[in-house]
Amino acid sequence: MEDDYRIALIGIIVSDGEAVEIVNAVLHEYAAYIVGRMGLPMRERKVNAITVVLDAPQNAVNALTGKLGKVDGVSAKALFR
Repeated sequence: MEDDYRIALIGIIVSDGEAVEIVNAVLHEYAAYIVGRMGLPMRERKVNAITVVLDAPQNAVNALTGKLGKVDGVSAKALFR
C-alpha cells in the first residue's frame, strides 16, 4: 500500500430519488478504494443517507466527493484520518 493512502469517510445525503442511479455509478468508478458502504433510506424524510469508508489517496477521495457534490439533489462531505 502506498504511503499517500488515507482512511476517509464520505457522508452523502440524497434528497432527489432520481439521483440515486448517478450516485451509484460514481461510487462504482471508485470501487477499488471502497472498504465499506452503508445506506439508510429515510422514507418519512424522503432522503437517503449513505456512508462510504475508503482507503484511498486523498486526491481520489476529493475527486469522488467533488463529483458527488455536483449531482443535483446530492450533498457530500469527506472526513479524513
